[in-house]
Amino acid sequence: MAEQFAGTWTLASSENFDDYMKAVGMGFATRQMGNITKPNLVIQVGADGLISMKAESTFKTTEIKFRLGEEFDETTVDGRNVKSTFTLDNGKLVQKQNWDGKTSTLEREIQDGKLIAVSEKCIMDDVVAVRTYEKAT
Repeated sequence: MAEQFAGTWTLASSENFDDYMKAVGMGFATRQMGNITKPNLVIQVGADGLISMKAESTFKTTEIKFRLGEEFDETTVDGRNVKSTFTLDNGKLVQKQNWDGKTSTLEREIQDGKLIAVSEKCIMDDVVAVRTYEKAT
């Protein structure tokens, strides 16, 4: 089911992302770069179940590789060392990041069943940001 997320996605819109970045503890300079950067999200699903998610931008490129349901160590774009776990939940690709007693949840889902846009909902405490990506042609 993760295969529906495979492809290259380009950021089309971002709402409330600065507040989300503040909530997870990002500094001012990193937030400024995060607000102006328009990353591509490249998701690949291997035949062996290994999933690769790469965020590419002129500012920084990061890549994580994971299997559903298996916790792994991740260094986030802002340098936080977190324990991440991805699961599939009702068609959503859900990522939980845990660090220093805090938890952030990132939910990615295909909207309207058209494989046109993937919505990334970033949740930290009561702060919710929504970033919408469109499938690259």
